[in-house]
Amino acid sequence: MYLNNNPFQIELTETSDGSHTLKLVGADEQYHSLNGAMQESEHVFIQAGFNLVIENKSSVNILEIGLGTGLNALLTLKKSFELQKQVYYDAIEAYPLEKDWLNRLNYPSLLREDWFKEGFKLIHEAPDTTFLSIREVFHIRCFKKKIEDVELTKEKYDLVYFDAFGPDTQPELWTTEIFDKIGEAMRSGAVLVTYSSKGAVRRAMKEAGFEVKKIPGPAGKREMTRAVKI
Repeated sequence: MYLNNNPFQIELTETSDGSHTLKLVGADEQYHSLNGAMQESEHVFIQAGFNLVIENKSSVNILEIGLGTGLNALLTLKKSFELQKQVYYDAIEAYPLEKDWLNRLNYPSLLREDWFKEGFKLIHEAPDTTFLSIREVFHIRCFKKKIEDVELTKEKYDLVYFDAFGPDTQPELWTTEIFDKIGEAMRSGAVLVTYSSKGAVRRAMKEAGFEVKKIPGPAGKREMTRAVKI
């Protein structure tokens, strides 16, 4: 079974922490770490990104490159509801998952509260024209196209989740040109987090004007990258 207009075939896999990921058939690539999908998302995007940025703010503008399964958005929804902080979340996803795959993913049940199932569903129904609000604190839009085809507002975002497939699978997304475009849409001092710590990735970020730092990664991965827009 294939994603809409997507060249990759996928299969459902349970990771080490009991949460699901989707693996690309015939490739060493998956949507989330096999060492624990939920713990990876929590570590890379929530702890290293959201918690850092939201600390002194009542609201935050987030851009996600690669909505994918929606796990990062779901955990951000959870955190924003817990803190009662307003989140405005723009997601970009060139190949949205079909409902059949979304229905198999176990993330809402792992979060235990019943409303997460509806929240997860709404995340994937978000339009690109207006924000869809969930629990009165989390507001999301989703641009179902490639980042090259999305016009980003200048100096808007406080935080960027960069969660595309890895540089070996989607090298066109890990370039100075892409990071230039993203950087122009970020406010001074805004933060970008990603699971990748490859030298070529960090060099591309530096060439795009970011201050780049390697920090401890999630389980099974020694390092990740956090970059700040200068």
